[in-house]
Amino acid sequence: MAARRMRGERVWQADSPRGLMIGGEPSNRRSKNMRRRAFLQASGSAVITWPMRAWAKKDTKLLLVAVLFPSTEELFNPRVAALRGGLKDEGMVEGRDYLLETRVASGDFSQLPRLTQELDARQPEVFVAAATAAAVVHSVLPDRPLVFTGMAVDPIAVGLAESYRKPGGTATGNVINAVGGEDSLAEKRVGFFKDLVPNIERLGMIGVVWDPQVLQGVLSHQEETALQKVSVQLGFRFENYAVKTHEDIEGVFAKALSDGVDALYISGDPLLTSNMSRVMPHILAAGKPTLGVYPEWGRAGLLLTYSTDALDGYRRAGAYAAKIVRGVKPADLPIEQASKFWLVVNLKTAKQLGISVPPNLLVVADEVID
Repeated sequence: MAARRMRGERVWQADSPRGLMIGGEPSNRRSKNMRRRAFLQASGSAVITWPMRAWAKKDTKLLLVAVLFPSTEELFNPRVAALRGGLKDEGMVEGRDYLLETRVASGDFSQLPRLTQELDARQPEVFVAAATAAAVVHSVLPDRPLVFTGMAVDPIAVGLAESYRKPGGTATGNVINAVGGEDSLAEKRVGFFKDLVPNIERLGMIGVVWDPQVLQGVLSHQEETALQKVSVQLGFRFENYAVKTHEDIEGVFAKALSDGVDALYISGDPLLTSNMSRVMPHILAAGKPTLGVYPEWGRAGLLLTYSTDALDGYRRAGAYAAKIVRGVKPADLPIEQASKFWLVVNLKTAKQLGISVPPNLLVVADEVID
């Protein structure tokens, strides 16, 4: 028996029916025992073959889950692994129950509409998309089932859903906003940071220009608003240095340093995260204590990061995708808010900056880089 799979289909080729017989047609001269033995052997083979044929008829095409990611392959790999984990939590195994088709924009958001169309040509049962990519998928294909994750923008405000409890349309998923929103996250993030750098007088944020028409800089705008409030509460000056494209990165760092900032805050906006390799040399050259959002930044060299757990969001998105594939409507799946958080402290960076990390901070950190 041979197996062949092509474009999500599994086709079984059964052996010739003659192969089920022992020695061809039994002769009348053969004994009754020999005829009986040949019949039993043939019957045994048929028992093995029949379920294969029935299974092939039932499962001629595996269901397709399409995934669109706006950032880089390096950041995508652990996230898609978490997505597979969420599907597996719901009892779905890749290659047996579904196939995954992925596209990665590598930070070039202008490619998202084209990549959306490419995925749609594969006729997926459901789309899973992150951040900016989710808004593009819903704009290009408003009638397709969509699970979003990594969303900083309010999905109600931009028309992705009618409410958190009952989305009501074709899209649902999870958002990075926790209870209390960005204000709460910024307060905790800066609070941890001040345990490391208690004498901050001037904090400069490397952010992204906010353009609500194309949903650019949404997270950066939320962070800026929250940090302005926190700076008043905690008694330091705050300035935002915003880029429009990656070509502005060098200039805004130079401006922040010439203004004499004591520390730098790196926005979690997708534009900057997608260009982490461009941003990090300027951070390291600045020699300033730096905080940010996602764990990847902390692992790359930021002193401290604190955020919702992106991998947990992808895992939950996988679980929702499994439910939709099995017939649950997105309209009936409540939009989830973040409930897991991740604190990273880079001990190596602290030593390079001559900063002593308090033991209590090391105790509460989810990850310590040394």
